[in-house]
Amino acid sequence: MTILERFVRGVSWLNEKVGWLAAFLILPIFVLLLAEVFMRYGMASPTVWLGESAQMLFGAYALLSGGYLLLHRGHANVDILSSRLTPRRQAAVDIFTSVLTFCFLGAFLYFATSMAVESVGRMERSISAWKQPIWPLKLLIPIAAGLLLLQALAKLIEDVRIVLHGAPAQTASPTETIEKV
Repeated sequence: MTILERFVRGVSWLNEKVGWLAAFLILPIFVLLLAEVFMRYGMASPTVWLGESAQMLFGAYALLSGGYLLLHRGHANVDILSSRLTPRRQAAVDIFTSVLTFCFLGAFLYFATSMAVESVGRMERSISAWKQPIWPLKLLIPIAAGLLLLQALAKLIEDVRIVLHGAPAQTASPTETIEKV
């Protein structure tokens, strides 16, 4: 196995695991929102902290699922033309458009990192009455951007391989390939 194949498998494994962990955030989000609805309408005593906690967990869920979605090709796609192309030509188009992806993700990572450093330095909190710490969520933004950038790089490597050598290396789904590692 080459270094590039190990890199692609390692990044895919990492984003698979992070995606699965992030998926479990849905359970506490559900519980918090259910408790907020009960407190608001059942007890006539709404809370600030339940809703804010659910929002923070949903933010973490949305951020951490980006690499997982790219791994499983789950991002929104306009494929009116590309769906009619052969896999090799689709990969060539993806290589061409990856330039835009890397420009966006590079800028996103740069600005997210400076925002996170500033937020952690000030131990930033929300402006609500509860004053929940928001610096942990802002710290997740560059981490999530980094995971997405790594997965985009892994996808680019796979696309280059497809253009150069034809059909994809694996016929199994990314999940099945990852489980074999």
